[in-house]
Amino acid sequence: MMEVRRGADRYRGGDETAGIDTRHAFSFGSFYDPDNLRFGPVLAVNEERLAPGAGFDEHPHSHTEIITWVVEGELTHKDTAGHTGTVRPGDLQHLSAAGGVRHIERNEGTEPLRFVQMWLAPNAEAAAAAPAGAEPSYGIVRGIADDTPYALPAASAVLHVRRPGAGERIAVPAAPRVYVHVVRGDLRLDGTELGPGDSVRITGTAELEILAGSPGELLIWELP
Repeated sequence: MMEVRRGADRYRGGDETAGIDTRHAFSFGSFYDPDNLRFGPVLAVNEERLAPGAGFDEHPHSHTEIITWVVEGELTHKDTAGHTGTVRPGDLQHLSAAGGVRHIERNEGTEPLRFVQMWLAPNAEAAAAAPAGAEPSYGIVRGIADDTPYALPAASAVLHVRRPGAGERIAVPAAPRVYVHVVRGDLRLDGTELGPGDSVRITGTAELEILAGSPGELLIWELP
């Protein structure tokens, strides 16, 4: 089964007066859709745009794996565990909230910031290993190259970053579930046209290919 969700249909959140524009792919905060709570371990896929100087003040997370992919600009991260970092285009940030952490995310640069943030629930083994009070972890992978998988064992998931050139075909991973998010480009999956912000939820379908009509960038989750 293949379910396409259009970027234009995402729930719009954030705070325009504070320079924050958010588009949610799943139920989030005050927006509740009982039929759109998660896809496998994926709990949230938020497209964020922050104006210079804008950001999210200190807020808590626990028992969540948070992956952030910066598209343009620079994201500054600070948390109560003492981790700090600046994330740039092509970098992948991973915050494992474990038993609990509070953090701040801001655009401290002079240019607009755009990033995709994805929240995944830990599997039963990882959740059992992170009781209340367990220490969070943090890291940045710099300059991820095309077709470089990033394993997320705590959620039994693998993220594939793909940047196909025009006319290039890439195979969709064969997995029980696959989540595809289009960052940029005009693409076609099994005859369906996709554009920036669109996503596809695939269940139990093998041997699918994505054809790039223009240079593109994709985030593809291989999920249990």
